[in-house]
Amino acid sequence: MPKIQNFKMYINGEWVESSSGKKIQTLNPENNEVWATVPEANEKDVDKAVQSAQNAFENNWSILHPRDRAKYLKLIADQLRENAEHLGKIETIDTGKIYRETKTQAHYIAEYYDYFAGLADKVEGTVVPIDKPDMQVTTTRIPIGVVAAIIPWNSQMLLTAVKLAPALAMGNTVVIKASELAPVTLLEFAKLIEKTGIPKGVINIITGLGEPCGKALTSHDLVERIAFTGGPETAKHIVKNSAENLSQVSLELGGKSPVVVFDDADQENALNGITAGIFGASGQSCIAGSRLYIQSKIYDEFLDKLITKAKKIKLGGPMEEDTQMGPLNSFKQLENIEKNIKATTDQGGKIRCGGERSSVSNKGYYFPATIIECENHNLPVAENELFGPILSVMKFDKEEEVIKKMNDNKYGLSSGVYTSNFARGIRVSKAIRAGIVFINTYRLISPMAPFGGIKDSGYGKEAGIESIKEYTRIKTTWYNSSDKPMSDPFTMG
Repeated sequence: MPKIQNFKMYINGEWVESSSGKKIQTLNPENNEVWATVPEANEKDVDKAVQSAQNAFENNWSILHPRDRAKYLKLIADQLRENAEHLGKIETIDTGKIYRETKTQAHYIAEYYDYFAGLADKVEGTVVPIDKPDMQVTTTRIPIGVVAAIIPWNSQMLLTAVKLAPALAMGNTVVIKASELAPVTLLEFAKLIEKTGIPKGVINIITGLGEPCGKALTSHDLVERIAFTGGPETAKHIVKNSAENLSQVSLELGGKSPVVVFDDADQENALNGITAGIFGASGQSCIAGSRLYIQSKIYDEFLDKLITKAKKIKLGGPMEEDTQMGPLNSFKQLENIEKNIKATTDQGGKIRCGGERSSVSNKGYYFPATIIECENHNLPVAENELFGPILSVMKFDKEEEVIKKMNDNKYGLSSGVYTSNFARGIRVSKAIRAGIVFINTYRLISPMAPFGGIKDSGYGKEAGIESIKEYTRIKTTWYNSSDKPMSDPFTMG
């Protein structure tokens, strides 16, 4: 049995255990074996991290020139590029995501730090055309303070970058809570941060459970902003916690993203886009295109092609170069998927491929690419976010009908439209109630493109030029330009 590796938290530029000495075991999803332990932080550890961040904010980082802050962001980018393969390997072991994807993503995410470094000294204020003589009013954007970033396990480096990079660029300091399901990648990332020489306390990375660690962090009276990615139920607790410190909150919460294929679509392109959208990363993506609507005229033909393609997807060890889908991250996910599939088939859903645990490994959490025909989109697999490679497929006749169906869901993060009719693509994309619409493509990201949803998919945007402003407050300053003294406030007329 491989030796279990022990990791420490990164607080105030030091590597520390939890004050209680308690540990969390993290499992390798490929074989369900413990491969590492991390500290289980409690309220005392959280306070230490937040106090460290507050001290760095007041005495160092917030008063540093934006260009100097940008230099550190660029150093982080350099470290990511130089260590992408190592970081990718750690993330693969910890999450089960295939190595080909994790190492590529780690390298690309360096672009986010470069992008926000470039914006660090570009956020400007305004001169207000005030209605009072002899007065000039200006606005400036100032840093908020300590930011709490709550990161899920599935795309740790990306979902850290879209929070950490703009926060640092604008002069804030950050306490990152890694997911207890797969925390090691962020602790490895902390080693790269340390190499940049960034001042102590600017970035702190802690590990712990939602209770007490997460609760203590999101309700701490020195935390001024919370940036959370995760599920709606946890988000509700975080919003309640934020009432304790009146912090600003942004939520990126998952989805049940609808995708439509019209009868005039380029079928090869649509097949590739749908496959990427739901079977990429084993479906463990918040923007997974998990609800598919196919127009009646091409329904049977297109579905047969999709099933053939899905059956050819190679399930295997995530470190193997020819693997196309690795294991799910946890047994809890596996159980939830099976429960929803059974409930769906009991109500008339028809499994066209997959649908049962794979025999790839007796230990790992493997589940094959699965396609289920549904009479309507209210069946469990079509309605609930499953975070796995499960695609629900439905038929439609007319454009107006499918728009209504696509919008009939509590989520509103992403969506996809496949059509060769330009006007239809624009028309449908405008009608879909979602924060992101992909037309004739899917599952793309960029530091320049805002990311976020509506409805139960949360609020606030990550990435893009506007997102950087969410890590600032507007300060209004009045200047009296008159040589005369102010009038006596108690003299009327």
